[in-house]
Amino acid sequence: MKLMFIGDVVGAVGCQFLASKIKELRIRYGADVLVVNGENSASGNGVTNVSVGALTRLGADVITTGNHAFKRHEAHTVYDEVPHLIRPANYSDEVYGRGYFILDMGRTQIAVINLLGTSFMEPLENPFRTIDRILSEIDTDNIFLDFHAEATAEKKALGYYLAGRITALFGTHTHVQTADEQILDGGTAYITDVGMTGPEESVLGVAKELAIEKMRLQIPVRFYEAKTPCFICGAVVEFDEKTGRALSIERICER
Repeated sequence: MKLMFIGDVVGAVGCQFLASKIKELRIRYGADVLVVNGENSASGNGVTNVSVGALTRLGADVITTGNHAFKRHEAHTVYDEVPHLIRPANYSDEVYGRGYFILDMGRTQIAVINLLGTSFMEPLENPFRTIDRILSEIDTDNIFLDFHAEATAEKKALGYYLAGRITALFGTHTHVQTADEQILDGGTAYITDVGMTGPEESVLGVAKELAIEKMRLQIPVRFYEAKTPCFICGAVVEFDEKTGRALSIERICER
């Protein structure tokens, strides 16, 4: 079985470009399951009914998020209405939304978990402790983790910590694809960051002129998505659905 993971989709333009390419990509890579990080899918970041609806219609089986999970005022309603939309599990249980989703494929089940890193980010529950708790609750060997984190060291450490315990760890958040895809000991697929989906000639999806202005002058600047040609970044993992062990991982970078 193969699972395709698509990196942070940026804005309406990213959603539209992904919608135009995803059918052909799924056929080409033979993907049975599609997971998409949608935390930037609404214009200006976050998730809305419109952006989550767009990702669902293009075939996303599960939509993960990250540090922008609750940026939009309507997020509460969206999480309540869309069970396959998840937020980082290391937020408090009192926070609305779910930290993982169990996808029932009939002959097997697939768990998709979302976690937020704590190095240089929000002071949430320790992700190592959170994942230990979740793994004790899940009754399937097919386990995929979107680890939305800033520090590469934190991602690598969690990857080694979970080697042999989950099927794959996909790093997200930096919007820059890394070239370190590998199968760790015990059959866990790993990549530090799968990259982003949206305008390629940009600063993490933002119009480059605006990002330069903010960093050069150090003043508040209203960001909007770049109007440049898009690309799609992600990864495909082939795995043994009976054991949950990853057999291969391949990066995607589609222009």
